[in-house]
Amino acid sequence: MEELFNRLMAALEKELPADDYQRWFLPLKPKSLATRQFIIQVPNIFFKTWINDHYGLRIRKLIDEIADQNMDLEFDCARPENSDPTAFPSPAPESTSEPAASRYDYYETGLTSKYTFSNFVVGSSNQLAHAASLAVANRSAAYNPLFLYGGSGLGKTHLLNAIGNHLVGQNHNLRVVYRSSEAFTNELIEALRTEGMSDFRKKYRRIDALLIDDIHFIGGKERTQEEFFYTFNALYEAEKQIILSSDKMPKDISDLEDRLRSRFEGGLFADISPPDRETKVAILTRKAMEEGIELGTDVGFYLASQNETNIRVLEGYLARLCTYASLTRKPIDLDTAQRLLGLFIEADRKQITLDLIIKVTADFFQLKTSDFRSSKKHKNLALPRQAAMYLARQFTSLSTIEIGQRFGGRDHSTVIHAVKKIERVMENDKSLARTISELEKTIKTSATAREG
Repeated sequence: MEELFNRLMAALEKELPADDYQRWFLPLKPKSLATRQFIIQVPNIFFKTWINDHYGLRIRKLIDEIADQNMDLEFDCARPENSDPTAFPSPAPESTSEPAASRYDYYETGLTSKYTFSNFVVGSSNQLAHAASLAVANRSAAYNPLFLYGGSGLGKTHLLNAIGNHLVGQNHNLRVVYRSSEAFTNELIEALRTEGMSDFRKKYRRIDALLIDDIHFIGGKERTQEEFFYTFNALYEAEKQIILSSDKMPKDISDLEDRLRSRFEGGLFADISPPDRETKVAILTRKAMEEGIELGTDVGFYLASQNETNIRVLEGYLARLCTYASLTRKPIDLDTAQRLLGLFIEADRKQITLDLIIKVTADFFQLKTSDFRSSKKHKNLALPRQAAMYLARQFTSLSTIEIGQRFGGRDHSTVIHAVKKIERVMENDKSLARTISELEKTIKTSATAREG
């Protein structure tokens, strides 16, 4: 057995990249050898999955050649006694001794208490996501990770917080942590800056449930992805719960490492679609009740009929009505709602056109509007054109296909790429973020002036 294993390792060391060999193969050990079966021990399931995915066929061929017969190869994840239960290939192995107290020993959940299952409105568009979330919160389902996906403002954040609040309510000793991916990244950057990575890792790898909102934002952030990969592995192997939310499926998250994508795809997907009109009315009615305002059915249907898929926009309209009712102590009827919101709704729906967006963007970058609609691919046009496409998605209801056609007959995938690129660059480039913010203000100001 030892001879077969040593010859296999020697062959692999010659063939494989040094990094892969040292990280994934040095921890392996021979476990047993029968007539036609060779069992190799691996630290955990992630070693087994990664090795099988990347080198499984080659290893089996090498073993057959070395043994001079057909062999059945198996990887056994059972750990030897006293092994580290969270073992995984890390560039910076940590001591298994009990750590000294640090600022990371206090677990701030990050949860928002107002988001609970009791005030989440269930409809056909979110029924599966709600049921899966409730099952995880009751610890009655082996969905790990649970991956919630859907557009902005549809309830993903609500469900994540509801899960966390339910878990803590059942057991106050559970270590439950909710973070947006941006907050996780910022905390990682701070740990790197202050040389606090050891404490950072101990914090996130010793919790009972990790809830990460908007996980798609880690796309393109290599250091964050690497650290999250090892955190994910440690929690998964320790059978701790992981819940993630995103505005898209893992396969559609740009610049996401394949190893993370495969982890995300290993659990349960639950999508949240835009709600139907009745569900919108139910959500708005409940929100109004929480503010102590009675919302008539006709007013609810008036708001819900505005063809908004983002519930937050409708809640913004509702907030204006609630403020009016609170200040005047008058009920909100349909005429009042139409009078108070008519201008806002029309402004949101009609004032900002694609032509206006292109004109404002062209003026800002000192270009011609015709440049945006041409098929030219000059470098000096790339960023302004991408910015205009991004703004078109923010301010209009045009589809990516329609936007692409208006920008010189470009494919919808070009528009999607432009939007994602602007979003990604803005996260790290404050100058571009200020530029986009200034363009947004100018567009709104121009639209209002033109309407007036």
